[in-house]
Amino acid sequence: MSVVIEVEGLSKTFGNVRAVSDVGFTVTAGEVFGFLGPNGAGKSTTIRLLLGLYHATSGRVSVLGRDPTRDVVAIHRRVGYLPGELALYPKLTGRQHLDFAARVRGEVDHAYRDRLVDRFSAELDRPVRTLSKGNRQKIGLVLAFMHRPDLLILDEPTAGLDPLLQEEFARLVRETVAEGRTVFLSSHELDEVQRVVDRLAIIKDGKIVVTDTVEGLRRAAPRTVEFTFAHPIDPAAFAELDGVHVLSSADGRVRLALTGPAGPALRVAADLDALDVTARSADLDELFLTYYREHPTEREVRDAR
Repeated sequence: MSVVIEVEGLSKTFGNVRAVSDVGFTVTAGEVFGFLGPNGAGKSTTIRLLLGLYHATSGRVSVLGRDPTRDVVAIHRRVGYLPGELALYPKLTGRQHLDFAARVRGEVDHAYRDRLVDRFSAELDRPVRTLSKGNRQKIGLVLAFMHRPDLLILDEPTAGLDPLLQEEFARLVRETVAEGRTVFLSSHELDEVQRVVDRLAIIKDGKIVVTDTVEGLRRAAPRTVEFTFAHPIDPAAFAELDGVHVLSSADGRVRLALTGPAGPALRVAADLDALDVTARSADLDELFLTYYREHPTEREVRDAR
């Protein structure tokens, strides 16, 4: 499959602050690539580097086979972009925004644009300053998709949308990649990521901490086990086990996330005279939160992998 985005050793500093450091990943044609991380992790900086809005301090970026620092206009013609903070002209209506974008871009399929407007119930005839965040977001989605770009770069695309429209967005993404086009999606919505993303990278403190398929991460995701005891216990014996993270301990209940074998935790629980045990399947959200946690221990990161 052809490579649409290729990033190698990418770093960007602002004065003494390093926003991203030695970032690397590839995105292939016809896939949905998720780009996740907590606030301030470097997601928006990376996106701006992909679009040529920032110049890298070091490293290499290729988007659609071109260098964003030299071929920014050619790249932008083939990209649909929805920024995390969508800026629209407050006095213009949604229709005026769409008409202006169509004139600038040219070759917009107006029938397809109108179908997108209908799908998202976009309000086009009021000044955007009078619209809610969700209604402004609908206009941003139409602007990003309406010219059928080869690559869509979407930063928090469903912010402000109700659950029904979030599902409509997911259907549109699936249709887009079925046509061989590519979606690069940055999101905090873990449900959305699990629903639409094929592969993902998680960035934290400006560095990529994991890149994998969603299914690969799911296989590595922790199982949750809860033990009930007759009285409160010290969870330290569990915390010392490899592949075990203590999620909570209160009122005689200890909840664990297991990425290793269950036997050692079961033996500790038996020694402490556990009254009951419940378990549930792997939770991808908990794996994400292991990476998001502000100060994860080295063992937590190792176990999550």
